[in-house]
This record gives sequence, structure tokens and C-alpha cells, in this order.
Amino acid sequence: MNHSALTAQPPHPAAAAAPTARRQPWRAWLQPGAKGAPLVVLLIVMLVYPVGQLLLLSVHNGHGFTLIEYKRLFASPVYVDVLLITLKVSLWTTFFSVLTGYPIAYLISSLTRERKNRLLFWVLLSFWTSFLVRTFAWVVLLGRNGVINKILLGLGIIDQPLSLLYNFSSVIVGMVHALMPLAVLTMLSVMENIDRRLPSAAATLGARPGTVFWKVYFPLSLPGVAAGALMVFVTAIGFFITPTLLGGRHQTMITQLIIDQVMQALNWGFAGAISVLLLAVVLVVFLVYDRMVGLSTMTGGSSTARKPGRAGQWSRQLGDAVLTCLGNVTDALISVLPRRRKRAAGDGESLVLRAVVILLLVFLSAPASLMIPLSFDAGSGLAWPPHGFSLQWYQQIVDSPLWMQALTRSMLVGVGTGILSMLIGTPAAFLLVRGGMRGKAAMLAFVLAPIVVPRMIIAVGVFYFFAKIGLVGSSLGLVLAHTTVAVPYVVITMMAVLRNYDTRLDQAAHSMGARPWATLRRVTFPILGAGLMSSFLFAFATSFDELTIALFTSGGVSTTLPKQFWDEITMQISPVIAAVSTCLFVFIAALIWVADRLRRRSLTS
Repeated sequence: MNHSALTAQPPHPAAAAAPTARRQPWRAWLQPGAKGAPLVVLLIVMLVYPVGQLLLLSVHNGHGFTLIEYKRLFASPVYVDVLLITLKVSLWTTFFSVLTGYPIAYLISSLTRERKNRLLFWVLLSFWTSFLVRTFAWVVLLGRNGVINKILLGLGIIDQPLSLLYNFSSVIVGMVHALMPLAVLTMLSVMENIDRRLPSAAATLGARPGTVFWKVYFPLSLPGVAAGALMVFVTAIGFFITPTLLGGRHQTMITQLIIDQVMQALNWGFAGAISVLLLAVVLVVFLVYDRMVGLSTMTGGSSTARKPGRAGQWSRQLGDAVLTCLGNVTDALISVLPRRRKRAAGDGESLVLRAVVILLLVFLSAPASLMIPLSFDAGSGLAWPPHGFSLQWYQQIVDSPLWMQALTRSMLVGVGTGILSMLIGTPAAFLLVRGGMRGKAAMLAFVLAPIVVPRMIIAVGVFYFFAKIGLVGSSLGLVLAHTTVAVPYVVITMMAVLRNYDTRLDQAAHSMGARPWATLRRVTFPILGAGLMSSFLFAFATSFDELTIALFTSGGVSTTLPKQFWDEITMQISPVIAAVSTCLFVFIAALIWVADRLRRRSLTS
């Protein structure tokens, strides 16, 4: 997900566009008014209205205006403690995700295209691999009879199993593992646009390597760091999968309270009040981010932050002093290295950096990969090392009507979501890149709203809305809800493709006598087709892995694959889940490999 690709280009002159539009009837439906209308209608109906209804329930109990739910929310210290725990987990997750993700993004941005694509594939694979698969892997790794305890016992390091699960540390490890790829991709979009000649110029003028990095490169990458921290924090604060499976009662997140109020107590008003509190925290964070950095940096634009006052200037001087100190410390450490190591330390692709990045990529990929050998275990439990080889757990999946129905429904809903997202998101991408409309920044913010608003709030609002119109449990309802959260990825992908699409190719084909259909078939589709297929696959993957919305709206008769996975993992730990995890991991790996190949093909066409 390259946020720098969201920077719109100026439209071509009207004199050149007018004859093109007349000779290309297929573009008639892409007029400015029609381009964004389907997406705007979708977001109003499936995002603004449901979320607004949910928030309204918190202050209206059917008899009039009331604040009783908010009084209840702040009357008990339990709910305040849960909010503080949520903030604590989210902040630590953000810190470690950015800290560990920065070296990966830094190295990838400095490599040649071929080597960059190889490392980026593993980041994308981790980004799109199911949260359920990755979290279940940590359950197997950290359990009392898990892999880590078995290895430590086998080596004689410990005498009895350690309690590695159901504590704050396990939650942070799982959360960082889940959200580090998001931080990497967000920071990478900024780092790729940094002019590498600037650090080189500083080194030419005599600056030492540590000073070059901390005083030149790092300040240029700060917008990416801030954007990555923002995206990770907003995602973490609405997370519930990892805290539920890896944490104990002292690590309860605020989204878990919302689930309990809706699924068990059916208290919509109190669930709405908690949602308002969660949304208020997110909005405050966005306002602070906008004031300090500027929201335009999230899309690769320049900072629009206000001119700092006296306090801001003091903070900037303090920050400059800290960076100077870090540069001096780094240079002092480099100076004690042998001469050969010094030359390596001055290179952006040093051996130390590469070793750190490889270890971090292993951290991202190894847990889910661990499911593969466990799924072929001939034993009756998840034991390490596996005993024998057997396909019995895969046979159980095939023989189970629950798993097969869930798989079929997820495939159908995923395909429907991919097609609908592509049909709605592609015209909006045309509008944002090629259109001459005013207020593109506001339109872009509206398009990205499903990513910004915590998924749990969207899920509960859609559930309440569907309950009123009878769409709970229907595949149509799932397709509409999943399209709402998937369409921003389609817009982002297609905007990246359109920025590299030269419309003069169409005009050249016309000047050579090609008819509109021939131009469309031989010029336009070969260039945009790979991007369209890539956007479809990303939307499909988003739907295929979606749990939060499915948890409420999929129904109890025929559920989706993530919902079935969730039901199984919350009841028992079985090798069947390892087999399902392996299938999901391999499927998503193949899907992302194809999507990445298509994306690169579209960008180089």
C-alpha cells in the first residue's frame, strides 16, 4: 500500500481531452459527477448512516435525549481502567512496531528494484496473512506445552514450563507481530521519495555517517514515521483478536467491551457510548497529528502543519539537540570499529543492518510458517516436534460440512466484494488522479474513512443497520459491508497505476486510425488490466480475511471461514486449526504473489 501513490496529477488540457472523449464512448460514464457518486453513496449508506445511528443510540433511549449511558461509563472505575489499558497496549504496540519496522523500510528503500521486490514480498505476505493464523501461531509457540517451552526444556535451560501466555508481554508481542508490516509499508511510501543525494552531499562536505543519518536522513523520514505511528495506533486501539487469544483478564481492550454489550447484553446504548469514547480518542489523535505534521503527509504530500510558536520552536531546538547527540554517539561507536567495518557502517546496506532486517523478517514469517509441519502431525495433539506424517487433519476439513460451507461462502463473498470494489473504486481513482474537481483532499479523506474509523465501530453500526432491514446473515449484506472496508485499497492501488498511465498512448492510437474498441482492447486494457486485477485481488484478500464484521453479521447457520476459525479456536486447540492455518497461509501467499506481480507489471507497462 503505497501512500505516495495518492498524489494526484494535473489533468490534461481540455483541448486534447475533448476529442478523446468523443472518440471513446467507454469514457462517457467516467464524467466527474458519475465517477465518485457510487463510492459516495456506498460510504453514506454503509458507513456514515450506520455509525451515526450507533452513536445516536448512546444519547437517545427512545424517549428522548439522555446521558445515562455516559454516566454509567464513567461512574465505574472498571471502564476507565479498560480505556487506560487499551491506550497502554496501543502506545507500546505503536512504539515497538515503528522501532522495529524502521530498519526494514530503510533497507528496502535503498535497494535496487529486484532486491527490493524480494524483501517487499515477505512484508506484504505478513501484512495480508490472516490475523487469526498469526495469533494462533503465537498460542502454539507460547503455550505451556508450546514450541518455546519444549525447546527450552529439551536444552535443559529450564526445569518446568514458563508462563508465557495470557499476560501483557504476550499481547504486545502478538500485536507488534500483527501490525509491524503496516508500519513498514507506511514509512516505506515516504522513504522511497527521499532524495538520496542529500545524505551523499552531506557526507561529501565532511559529515560523518552517524551525523548524516540523524541530522539529514532521519528528519526527512519523520513524516513517514508519524504516519506509520498514526496508522498503527488507530488500528491497535480497535483490535480485539490478539488481546482475546493472548491476553488475560487484565489485558481486556475496549473493543472487547463493545462485543460483550452487543452479543451478550444487547445494550446498544452502552455499546454506542463506548464507541463514542473510542472514536473520540481516535479523532483527538488525528487532530494532534494534523497540527504537528499535517494530514497531507499520509498521502505523500508535503507537510501542512502550522508555523510553530515559541513552544514549538523550543521543541524543535530540543529535538535538534537530541539528534545531534545521537549522531555523535553513533559516530563514536563507528570509530571504534575496524577500518573495514567503518566502510560497511557508512553504507546504507551494511552487514549489521541486513542481519537485523533478516531477523525481523524471520520474526514476521516464522510463526505462521510453523503451522505447516504441525498440520501434518500424525499424533492427536499439537506437539513439537511433530510425530510422523499424516493427512488426517486435512481429510477432516474436507469431510466437515461446516468448514466446507464456510470456505464456499467466503469465496463467493470475496469474489463479489472484489468485483464490486473494483467497479466502484476504479472510477473514484480516475476522479482523484485525472479529475479537475475541487476539494480532492476532502474527497480523499472521505474515501479513506473506512480505514481510519475503528473496524469494530463499523461492524456494530452495520449490524444494527442490517438488523433493521433484514440483511443479517445474508451474503448480500456481507458483500456490501466488506466492499465498504475494501474499496479504499482498490482506490489506492488504481491511483498508483493511473499515475504511471500516459493517456497520450490512447491519443496516439487514435491518430493512427484505431477505433475506440481497438484502442481499449489493445492499448488501454493491457496497461490498466494488470492494475485492475491487482486491485481485485487485494479487495478479495481483505474480504476473505475479514472477521470483525462477519462476527456480527454472518449469521449462525452458514458462516464465513474466519468466523468458523474464530469459533473453533475459542473452544479448543486442535490440529485441524493448524491444517486450516496452513491452507490460509499458502492461499494468501499465492494470492499476494500474483497481486504483486500484476502490480509491478502495471507500473512498468
